[in-house]
Amino acid sequence: MSRKEPCQKQACDIQKCLQENLYSEVRCSHVIEAMRRCCAAHARSDSVSCSGFNTAEPNQSQNQQNQQ
Repeated sequence: MSRKEPCQKQACDIQKCLQENLYSEVRCSHVIEAMRRCCAAHARSDSVSCSGFNTAEPNQSQNQQNQQ
């Protein structure tokens, strides 16, 4: 029996948006943000959809990259 992926809808929305917008992340920022929020809310669920997805606020992750 398969288990429900809590953020699968958001992951599919990202794929659809990127395909429709020639892979422009800027045009899909709203669905990427929805995925970030979903993954942050389900951080303890070990979601396959969220594996490797950065759940930090966009400014936080940019600051972390600049510090490295």
